[in-house]
Amino acid sequence: MDKELLAERFQADRGHLRAVAYRMLGSLSEAEDAVQETWIKLNRSDVGDVRNLSGWLTTVVGRVCLDMLRSRASRREDPLEYALPDPVVREEGAADPEQEALLADSVGLALLVVLETLSPAERLAFVLHDMFSVSFDEIAPIVDRTPAATRQLASRARRRVQGAAPAPAPDAARQRQVVDAFLAASQAGDFEGLLAVLDPDVLLRVDGGDLAAAASKLVRGAEAVTAQALTFAKFRHDSRNVTVNGAAGLVSLVNGTPVGLMAFTITDTRIVRIVRIDIVADPERLAALGVR
Repeated sequence: MDKELLAERFQADRGHLRAVAYRMLGSLSEAEDAVQETWIKLNRSDVGDVRNLSGWLTTVVGRVCLDMLRSRASRREDPLEYALPDPVVREEGAADPEQEALLADSVGLALLVVLETLSPAERLAFVLHDMFSVSFDEIAPIVDRTPAATRQLASRARRRVQGAAPAPAPDAARQRQVVDAFLAASQAGDFEGLLAVLDPDVLLRVDGGDLAAAASKLVRGAEAVTAQALTFAKFRHDSRNVTVNGAAGLVSLVNGTPVGLMAFTITDTRIVRIVRIDIVADPERLAALGVR
């Protein structure tokens, strides 16, 4: 296969590879790095006998991501308690084919948080098999295990994901109604109104990063989260509607400058309520994500 045709084939698979890497790494910049490394490996490999180049590329980007996760784990010193993966943000109602491809088969921020708790091998097995239908026979050599042991890795990961990552409500319009009700109640200082839209066990996670470390926190329970929301509302931030990983979200602004990106996980198992609020309050990350 000549270089020009190889480049065309790779470009056709780039969106898919970026989606795999994003789920593996939870970082948009690292996902792009992994895709670029996959391109380098493709150029250095003889793929003349490869019958399924897309499958080959998927396993290669998976191996690259596995190495990156292992390297990250060995050098990480910062606590994971408050850390949030990179969200994918777009203006509500705006079409962005690249972002839509990245989030195909929707991956919410809450799910990415749970994936961060898995071991690198568990994450690889779960992402490649459960999200992208790669067989255990193909995944096994990447994690240096038998197919049966690889199946067990994915099974363990699946149990943890199912137990910790709530399935978001699929109705975007209903999600927005609930977020609007949350915002209106917080701005009005309506304690009961906030309790009405929050699940009793709601979790609030704030990631302030290095520049706003004092803002980082975990808050559990509807009353505690309501108190935080009312305190936050006293600053009278302006807000703008966005979608965060395909779900209803808000950008909070002070004098036109973004100070927080809020992602809501809303479920409708019995009553439509907010079960998670994830906030990126790190000014450096907000700028890097293009939030404005």
